[in-house]
Amino acid sequence: MSKDAIVSCYYSPSYHPDPRNAAQHGDGWTMWEMIRRAESRFPGHDQPKAPLWGYADESNPEHMARKIDAAADHGIDAFIFDWYYYDDGPYLERGLEHGFLGAPNNDRLKFAIMWANHDWHDIDPAKAKVEPILLYPGVVTPETFDRMTDHVVNDYFGHPSYWKIDGRPYFSIYDLCRLVRNFDSVAATREGLERFRAKTRAAGHPGLHINFVVWGAMTILPGEEHVRNAQELAEVLGCDSVASYTWVHHVAMPEFPFTDYRYMMDKAAEHWPKACAAYKVPYYPNVTMGWDASPRTVQSDQYRLLGYPFTPIIHNNTPENFEEALMRVRDFLADRPAKDRILSLNAWNEWIEGSYLEPDTVTGLAYLEAVKAVFG
Repeated sequence: MSKDAIVSCYYSPSYHPDPRNAAQHGDGWTMWEMIRRAESRFPGHDQPKAPLWGYADESNPEHMARKIDAAADHGIDAFIFDWYYYDDGPYLERGLEHGFLGAPNNDRLKFAIMWANHDWHDIDPAKAKVEPILLYPGVVTPETFDRMTDHVVNDYFGHPSYWKIDGRPYFSIYDLCRLVRNFDSVAATREGLERFRAKTRAAGHPGLHINFVVWGAMTILPGEEHVRNAQELAEVLGCDSVASYTWVHHVAMPEFPFTDYRYMMDKAAEHWPKACAAYKVPYYPNVTMGWDASPRTVQSDQYRLLGYPFTPIIHNNTPENFEEALMRVRDFLADRPAKDRILSLNAWNEWIEGSYLEPDTVTGLAYLEAVKAVFG
C-alpha cells in the first residue's frame, strides 16, 4: 500500500460487450461507441477524446493486465468496481469477472465492489427534453439482496486480492434511498445489512466493512434523490465509513458551459473537513479528474443546461491542477489517524463523464504521473 495513504480508484466497467447492451444496441456495442462519436459542441470544447491504448475490451485479461500494471506502477492501491446487480441478475460484470479476476497480475492491485444500485435508464445516448425509459430498476427485493450478498461473499470476498480494512472486506453502496426502499423501512434495512455481516463472518472473515456513498449538492442520474439526513441514516444503519463518488455530488457548477477546475477544487477541499465533522464514522475524501458528460448526449442536439447529462463541463483540469488537488488531499489526510488515511479518485475510466486517469492521445500518462508524484 502507499506510504502516505491508501489510494483507491473507481472503475466503470462499461467498455466490454454485455448481453443486455447487445439486446438494446446491437452485438458488440459498448460505451466506446459514444466516445468515438463525441463532437465539440461549442468553442473551446475539447472533444472527442481518444484512448492512447485504443478502444480496449476490459473483459480481455490481457487488456486488463495492462491497466493493473499502470495503476500499480503509479501509486494506486485498489480499484473499486461500479458493480450492478438487479432483480434479474448482474449487469456489466465481465470486466471484473473475466478481465480483472482473469488477469495473471491481479495480485498487484486490490479490488472491491461499489454496488451501483441506481436505476438504469435508456440514456446511451440521451436526447434533449425526452424522458428516458427505465430499463432496470435499482430497487430490488429483500430476496434478491440476500441472493446478491451470497454471491459477493462466496465469489469475491475470499479472493486474495479483495480489499479489506482491518481484515474486513470493503463493500460500498451507492444509493442510500434505494437501499432503504429494498426493505420498505429503516429497521428492516438494518436487519438486511446484519444478515450480510453475519454471512461474511460465517465465511471466516472478522466482519464486514460497509461504506455508504453520500452526496448533497447535485444528483446526477435520472431518478436519484438526496438523502435529507444522511448522517442520521448512516448511524442508524451502522455503516463503517462514508465516501464521495465525484466532486459534482457536493459542489454545484455555477457557470455554463464551463466551470473552472480550480473553483471545484477549492470547494471540494472546503467540503472534506465538514464531512469529517458531520459523520461519526470515517469520511474518505475524493479527488476528481474532470467532468464532461456531453459524449452521453445525442450529438446533433443543441447543448443546453437541461440536467444530466446536459450539464456544465469542468475545464482547466490540467494534470498540474489535478496534482495540486492530490497534494491538498494528502495534506488534509496527514492530520487524520493513520487507519483513516484513505481516499478515492474519480475515476480510472469514466470516459463517458470526462473523468479518467487512463492515458489519452493528448496527455498520455500525465494524470497517472501526478498520482505517482504525490502518492507513489
